[in-house]
Amino acid sequence: MARIAGEEVAYFEHGEGSILGMILMDRQDRDFAGLVFAPDRRKRYRSADMTSFGPRRQAELALRQAMEAAYHAPAEAHHQGDETGDPIDFFALKRPEKALNPYFVTLADQPGYVPARRIIEPMMRWYDDADGNFIEQFQTTGFDQRIWELYLFAAFVEMGYLLDRRDPIPDYMLQGPFGDIAVEAVTVAPSQGGKLADPPDIETDVGRRDYLQEYMPIKFGSALYSKLRKRYWDQPAVVGKALVFAIEDFSSAGSMIVSRQGLPIYLFGYTWDWRHEDDGRLIITPRKLSEHRWGEKVIPSGFFEQPDSENVSAVLFSNSGTIAKFNRMGVLAGFCPPDVVLVRQGLRPNPDSNASQAIPFQALVNADDYEEFWCEGLEVFHNPNAKIPLDPRALPDATHHYLKPDGQVLSESMDLDPISSKTLIFTGADTQAVASMMARGRPQGQ
Repeated sequence: MARIAGEEVAYFEHGEGSILGMILMDRQDRDFAGLVFAPDRRKRYRSADMTSFGPRRQAELALRQAMEAAYHAPAEAHHQGDETGDPIDFFALKRPEKALNPYFVTLADQPGYVPARRIIEPMMRWYDDADGNFIEQFQTTGFDQRIWELYLFAAFVEMGYLLDRRDPIPDYMLQGPFGDIAVEAVTVAPSQGGKLADPPDIETDVGRRDYLQEYMPIKFGSALYSKLRKRYWDQPAVVGKALVFAIEDFSSAGSMIVSRQGLPIYLFGYTWDWRHEDDGRLIITPRKLSEHRWGEKVIPSGFFEQPDSENVSAVLFSNSGTIAKFNRMGVLAGFCPPDVVLVRQGLRPNPDSNASQAIPFQALVNADDYEEFWCEGLEVFHNPNAKIPLDPRALPDATHHYLKPDGQVLSESMDLDPISSKTLIFTGADTQAVASMMARGRPQGQ
């Protein structure tokens, strides 16, 4: 209701970020008030003061005075009496160094990841650890899974949801204006030997086809089917609500850049052949699949056609719920040292309806005009057989995909979000120098 009644229009900090401020506009009366945020006992920024409504200039002056007063007040003055537990420190080691995940060590120690560290520390103090082992797994065996969960947390908050994580099953209960949604996070893990140890060679046309049409559907299917067997829809908190499985691929280093096309092939049970007519028109022909096979491993195609899958309203996907995303968002939030510069390279959808190839892009993340949101890149694949369909208005910032009766897929999107990207990191550099390198060609960073 606060988002409906008010609009956030400006942000401030004082004392190197120890006190935060915001100017809020009342949408109906078109006047302004200032809000002050200070750390509570668990170091979470919470409302500490609010000025009266009036003209914007008056509200800004009153906010500056209120922020100054909050800065000089003792820390205990901002404690609110309802805090339980100690402040969360994601980087205080819980296990010996030899047990730490190499990606966690990189995040914790490398100067190029300072923006990610600085945005994770204050923001994720709001993340309730329902299982009681989040930080330990974040640092050791479950780094990819926990990064994905942190990303989802940030995206859902950005969309205005209230999150209930008092129960560990499912991962999230979202409360919003278009109904409540139950969300279970899923990750595709690397194969530990066995029948899928050796993926196809994606550097060849045949290998890439097999990777997307056979290998990755099996990988996606294994992760999603294991969740399906847990029957989340029988949980009391989930009964009568839309249930969404949120999945990301961490099957190998950098796999999320190329594996996305394998997911709709598995979910809908189709592949799509294409050709151009002589006049340039793109013709797409759906082809129904019955199975996916790689080596000795065989699974049925079409997740949404499997028994009990009608209880899953949709599958949510992103290939950008990674530490690179946190690094870029940390830069946008002002947490970047002056000698760390990020360059994002990747592919965007081509707006030409007859195009068969995406458009390359390159962007300087440190540039003043660079813009990105947590929800960028979210995709929702709707289950055509769902008992409880997901209202697309519930996830307005995502791209929505629907299977039509003829096997074609209807995709609806507000923006042409990147399809995939990688982020180059330059340390000991400055923005102007990297911008000059970009003007001369594609730079090569870490």
